[in-house]
Amino acid sequence: RHVVDINQAADLTPYVKELKSYDTIQQQLRDIYTVDGKIYGIPRTGYSMGLIYNRDLFEKAGLDPDTPPATWDEVRTAAKRIAALGDGVVGYADYSAQNQGGWHFTAELYSQGGDVVSADGKNATVDTPEGRAVLRTLHDMRWKDESMGSKQLLVINDAQQMMGSGKLGMYLAAPDNIPILVKEKGAEYENIAIAPMPGGKATLVGGDGYMFSKKATPEQIRAGLKWLDHMFLTPGDGFLGDYARAKRNDAPVGLPEPRLFTGAADAKDQKVKEANANVPVENYQAFLDGNQKLEMKIEPPHAQQLYSVLDGVVSAVLTKEDADIDQLLKDASGKIDGILSRS
Repeated sequence: RHVVDINQAADLTPYVKELKSYDTIQQQLRDIYTVDGKIYGIPRTGYSMGLIYNRDLFEKAGLDPDTPPATWDEVRTAAKRIAALGDGVVGYADYSAQNQGGWHFTAELYSQGGDVVSADGKNATVDTPEGRAVLRTLHDMRWKDESMGSKQLLVINDAQQMMGSGKLGMYLAAPDNIPILVKEKGAEYENIAIAPMPGGKATLVGGDGYMFSKKATPEQIRAGLKWLDHMFLTPGDGFLGDYARAKRNDAPVGLPEPRLFTGAADAKDQKVKEANANVPVENYQAFLDGNQKLEMKIEPPHAQQLYSVLDGVVSAVLTKEDADIDQLLKDASGKIDGILSRS
């Protein structure tokens, strides 16, 4: 949106009919690059948040690894049973430092049906029943259930290390974490699964796409779109879609994302991917089926500034048993309003 606002992006609307794959891309992803009815970008990759979990710990705790938690109450119950295994095992971990706590608070708020800012981008909307529900769940898991461990102020690498070493039951992440857990942190593909975002309302999404300079000629734009079609947007071909080549290069094939397409194009993409899979695709089926039913929501405006404010809220709840959730959200709301008013 910023690139559009500063008048640096070419309007691709007259050209997208020449992009064979455009109509096959998920509408919610296309909408991200559409401003005031005009198309300014083409999605290339996408990810959405889900619940990564350790199948072995689920089984040891008497939980069914093929039926992962679908609600935050179920997450809490599962986390308590996993933590009861002892030996340093943590049921559920969450981030609360380096703006990552604010990022995950946002994802969890979305999952409850809430939002960080109002639709017009002018006011904070964190001091709400949904915001209090997010913090109350984290507080109760941390202090009442003791299922989040005593070490807090975690960041993404901490959770990955814990999951890779077999000491963590669950944490929120996107599927791109799975190869990192295996290749860098010591986990095994067979033991790592991912479920849809708990809550059933929405999931935080990200990814990237291509925009064109406003100075590009029509010929350059048309050539660029042809290149995008081949390299990234044709199942079974190009850079992202050539799963046979990826498998030969020992890259993981069969992860549930990126999932760009709908309809016949999606069916073809999934079929080609499954035919070349070298990871246990059954571990990701719940995520593959469930996240598609959720609303896809991008980060709020001025995300990192807002995350910095919300970091303090999450870290307080996870480090102070008597943290005043109502006051924390009231204070955060005022700070966010100030940030938004200066934009």
